[in-house]
Amino acid sequence: MSEKHSCSCACGGAPKLIFACSGGADVGALADQAARKLTRDGVGRMFCLAGIGGRVSGIITSTEAAASVLVIDGCPLNCAKKTLEEAGFSDFVHLNLMEVGFQKGESPANEENIENVAKVAAARMTM
Repeated sequence: MSEKHSCSCACGGAPKLIFACSGGADVGALADQAARKLTRDGVGRMFCLAGIGGRVSGIITSTEAAASVLVIDGCPLNCAKKTLEEAGFSDFVHLNLMEVGFQKGESPANEENIENVAKVAAARMTM
């Protein structure tokens, strides 16, 4: 399988990348679905956290070239943040869903919660 690198936008600028923990708990699903919504809404582009963990060269290079990076974690373990840091990244905005009132085991990934997380995340991306 070959890697393809291209910019699909007309601006020619670097993309805004979004990494979500996408963990097994409800808050991981919520982080994942909010990142997908932000991608659909054109706020940024969800990118592959596993590629960062696996040190996939194309993913590392794209992340280094990003205009900005948002990392969304669902729980206090902050696995997504730690994955980026272990790969040498420190210049990113971090959102932990506990900071905005979502608790593990009590936060289903329903439309209302996804919308609320996406709003908070979008606001942080533009800061």
